Amino acid sequence: MEIWKKLLISVVSIVTISGSVFISTSEDNTVEAATSYGSLKSAINNIMADSRMKSATTALTVRKASTGEIVYQYNGDKGITPASSLKLLTAAAALETLGEDYRFPTAVYTNGQVQNGTLNGNLYMRGKGDPTLLKSDFDNFANSLVKQGIKRISGNIVGDDSWYDSVRLSAGILAEDEPYYYAAPISALTVSPNSDFDAGSVIVQAIPSINGKATKVTLTPQTSVLQVVNKSRTVPKGYKNTLKITRQVGTNKVIISGNSPVGTYGTKEWISVTDPTLYVLDVFKKSLQAKGITFIPSSVVMKGKTPDNAKVLESKRSKPLKDIVIPFMKLSNNTHAEMLAKEMGKVKYGEGSWNAGLKVMREYANSIGLDSTKWKFEDASGMSYSNKITTRELSLLLYAVQSEPWYKTFSKSLPVAGISDRFVGGTLRNRLKTTGARGNITAKTGSLENIKSLAGYAKTKSGETLIFTVLTEKNKTSTIPALDRIATTIANHY
Repeated sequence: MEIWKKLLISVVSIVTISGSVFISTSEDNTVEAATSYGSLKSAINNIMADSRMKSATTALTVRKASTGEIVYQYNGDKGITPASSLKLLTAAAALETLGEDYRFPTAVYTNGQVQNGTLNGNLYMRGKGDPTLLKSDFDNFANSLVKQGIKRISGNIVGDDSWYDSVRLSAGILAEDEPYYYAAPISALTVSPNSDFDAGSVIVQAIPSINGKATKVTLTPQTSVLQVVNKSRTVPKGYKNTLKITRQVGTNKVIISGNSPVGTYGTKEWISVTDPTLYVLDVFKKSLQAKGITFIPSSVVMKGKTPDNAKVLESKRSKPLKDIVIPFMKLSNNTHAEMLAKEMGKVKYGEGSWNAGLKVMREYANSIGLDSTKWKFEDASGMSYSNKITTRELSLLLYAVQSEPWYKTFSKSLPVAGISDRFVGGTLRNRLKTTGARGNITAKTGSLENIKSLAGYAKTKSGETLIFTVLTEKNKTSTIPALDRIATTIANHY
């Protein structure tokens, strides 16, 4: 590939042109500075001496975006848990494998006939991995069925999620995370509570009611799959808000506890469901009933496969991947990452599994010249603490994708420093707001307990673009202030 010929020439220049870049020592812990980057080297070294960074396990690589040359490196070959920075590979592999215009179809089928307003047969909803389905889509399906003359259904409502395998949680998901949206189970048929598209979760909100009474609880969307146990209490104004909302692990029992002072907004949590497919069917049935469609007493909601001879009653396709990648990367959506992994496996190998999807990701890494043996991951979102990558490899990925035809889409998906719009600034909307950094840094964040990362592009004051990747783990205190100082320093380099 031409990109690697270009990079090879750049590497040769490191050896032959004295002082052109920083060159790491054999231990990869210090660098030699050239005149043009001397001030940057000194400034970064000062930040690396920060107590937060010294107490953590830290790695950093900075490259020239134009040539791929490394201009600063510290522990560049050390494997560190990347957290959500791993999504950079997931997004790149998905755009390459599926394509920017890829759409996810969902359809409603029947194996019966409509006679005198009654559908004599089952109603099937078949999902093929759309991570952006909303209740409004089910309302539209229901409207269409009404227009087709369906007033009553004599069969069952069946959810077909067979497009993916039945493994719901990726490796490394901790029990303490399982009740929340960021660790929601993965299904080829799922629904989101709002346009953030946190698929497989329900927004549970508790607000104060009358003093001495339990709080008022709402679910969005309304669903019967969660059993709410409300142990909370409304207390007088001025008391501390101690409301807590969680789900009992392994069950659909949502526990609400604590005090909610009068005059406050209470609290809300995005709570995951244990079975996204049954969640979809419950919400869909409510949409049907709201449109006046009734069921015979023996009708049930169940999972199953759509018969080969079933006919389509209504269908929809998702937005293209180039649009879905925005909420995925801007908001660091874990469910999207894992669904994309399974989709890649399904499309390339006919198997909607993590094994197949992660294989596709490794193959993509190899295809652009990365060393996949340096990429150790067991999920696509970065949730696992067992994942390990190096800053050298991560920065090389960011260099290589610049030559891809879908790079503009990839670049647009990255959070932009200090921009308040959630679908522009994303996870960086409240960070890096200082002069020089704001708007000039586009990067993916990563965060797990005692792990922080930042990887992306910085436009410097001289107009040059530098690629930087910083990974830290075993943090005694948050390294985010130091990571932001490094990014700002790079952006302010002349």
